[in-house]
Amino acid sequence: MEPPKPSRNEGLIGWLPLVVLPLSALALYNLLQPWAFMWILAASIYCGLKWLTWFKGRGRVPHAAWRSIAYLVAWPGMDADSFLDARKVAAPPRLRDWLRAVLETGLGVILLWAVARILPPGQTLLRGWIGMLGLILLLHFGSFQILALFWQRFAVTATPIMSAPLRSGSLSEFWGKRWNLGFRQLSYDLIFAPLHRRLGATLTTLLVFVVSGLIHDLVISVPARGDYGFPTAYFTLQGVGVAFERSRSGERLGLGSGVRGWLFMAVVTAGPVFWLFHPPFVMHVIIPFMKAIHAL
Repeated sequence: MEPPKPSRNEGLIGWLPLVVLPLSALALYNLLQPWAFMWILAASIYCGLKWLTWFKGRGRVPHAAWRSIAYLVAWPGMDADSFLDARKVAAPPRLRDWLRAVLETGLGVILLWAVARILPPGQTLLRGWIGMLGLILLLHFGSFQILALFWQRFAVTATPIMSAPLRSGSLSEFWGKRWNLGFRQLSYDLIFAPLHRRLGATLTTLLVFVVSGLIHDLVISVPARGDYGFPTAYFTLQGVGVAFERSRSGERLGLGSGVRGWLFMAVVTAGPVFWLFHPPFVMHVIIPFMKAIHAL
């Protein structure tokens, strides 16, 4: 028996925080330093999306109240159904998984608070990039991984946010199965699933990447106050790359797997990465943030 569909008012309650919180954060644009504004804006979007996924999933699966609280405040993923469902039991984590997560956390700390600091002061952009890489390792690959293993230890299905992206054999695998799986799940539930039959898989996939680009533009370019549109261009290129990989030409070139697939993935994702994390963002947001946390 299918659960009853939410009423119109219930649907509004689900979406309301995603509208109110970012708008409230935007009101602080001229009151905060760019790095502080960036974190508050990102947190407002995250909290709005988190609430929306929980609100949609809370009545679909049986679960104890503590799972809802844990999902909302102690897990960064966006797959509410899997996390809340008490019928799904995660396999216990392996020791090597714990060791890898701890190692990546430590490497992030070293890059952020040690390596960036010892680089020549004149290499500001490089110092910012090293610090940003350290921050990504510290959070997405390290701390979030440890949190996933913690929940798995208690049989909760908490899929890690990152899944060894450098092992991707294709661009599609990189974005669909290995990089930021929280957003992947979110985009599938909110955009791809309801639209792909109407628009087709290729166009809907491209739309997902464009929306991702617009969100990144909001969180990256707006606080940096410059290079607007570059993150959107970056993710649009990723969508075009995925479409080409899946085309007949891409299949003939062997871009869907193997060495060619990996090289195509590496070139398309890393080649234009300066469009995503552009210099104004690094100089006006990341560097001041690193100074605020005494990394520089």
